[in-house]
Amino acid sequence: MMSVTCHNLDFGTSVLDLVGCGCASNAAIGRCAGKSCARTISRSKGCRARRLVCWRQNLARCHAFSTKTPELNGVGQVPPTLLNLKNESRRTISLSKLFEVVADDLQTLNQNLQSIVGAENPLLMSAAEQIFGAGGKRMRPALVFLVSRATAELVGMKDLTTKHRRLAEIIEMIHTASLIHDDVLDESDMRRGKETVHQLYGTRVAVLAGDFMFAQSSWYLANLENIEVIKLISQVIKDFASGEIKQASSLFDCDVELQEYLLKSYYKTASLIAASTKGAAIFSGVDPRVAEQMYDYGKNLGLSFQVVDDILDFTQSAEQLGKPAGSDLVKGNLTAPVIFALEKEPKLREIIESEFCETGSLEEAIELVKKCGGIERAQELAKEKANLAVQNLQCLPRGEYRLALEDMVIFNLERID
Repeated sequence: MMSVTCHNLDFGTSVLDLVGCGCASNAAIGRCAGKSCARTISRSKGCRARRLVCWRQNLARCHAFSTKTPELNGVGQVPPTLLNLKNESRRTISLSKLFEVVADDLQTLNQNLQSIVGAENPLLMSAAEQIFGAGGKRMRPALVFLVSRATAELVGMKDLTTKHRRLAEIIEMIHTASLIHDDVLDESDMRRGKETVHQLYGTRVAVLAGDFMFAQSSWYLANLENIEVIKLISQVIKDFASGEIKQASSLFDCDVELQEYLLKSYYKTASLIAASTKGAAIFSGVDPRVAEQMYDYGKNLGLSFQVVDDILDFTQSAEQLGKPAGSDLVKGNLTAPVIFALEKEPKLREIIESEFCETGSLEEAIELVKKCGGIERAQELAKEKANLAVQNLQCLPRGEYRLALEDMVIFNLERID
């Protein structure tokens, strides 16, 4: 059964359709949102995870979150097994261990980043280096390398191409540019325990540095000369802006729904990860169905990752976060734990709608989120998306690269264990 993913998202369509369904154009989204498309929520007792299934009479044209592994030339035909995350006996996973299999690839990337950004603008380069050198995990390029090598194995490719490596560099540049702009918009003073670019150089230089890196990444992207990947990554930059607009238009809005939160999270986080994992698969020359599964893996991992980040905003200290705890909430950005808690606690709505005007109101709101089960329900949501991500890997050959991709899902969840 062929699965196709929606990469062009439209605000006019049901948000759950957008996050869960995937067609190649807005027109396809409209068809999926029509009467011929039904949604069902089923619960799996083993993992207590909800699965969103979008179906229609012609399943080959619109299919989201398949619960059946596609038959791809004998690869990945084993029925998917969902993670039993609470009971599974497993080793503790570290990022350094996780990325060991692509350590050489990451080392080459680190060496190339400075030259690819360009040395003709020393001030902008210095600003970019503030982010590059701020202890970033290089998670996104690592995912590019892992998917590249796993899919290369699938087609018998012995080594990565120059395009695989360039894609990883472009993805890290785009991610870095988005962080610089995010810090300006959020008026954040710290990033990963260091002063932000706009704190050091001013807002004007920070905006220009982000713009410059977006432009440089676009130039290198065009030189990849693959129209499918160019469209895929270009959409991500548009999604960043859409996510910021959605967030800005819903601050302190206690009526915001979970589906809207998921769409915003897709725009701001999951879109880039999904595009990077699919792009890597495309450059390996795999079956399009495998490339779509890689897109869904990146999307589900990205959504799970964002939910975990939003949980940590309530459960970790400022020292652990590298920024003040509750920073999203105090700015009116209502995330999954808050949305769930609002369903049970009317007082929380009062505090948020007052925009924390009283001393101690933020601390009270954080305690209410914890007491009303907001954290636990958000944890279930993160695990649900994680299980879907693992299912998406069933089409890959078993080996160290697929294992590392699975471990990335578990590592993310271990942050909230």
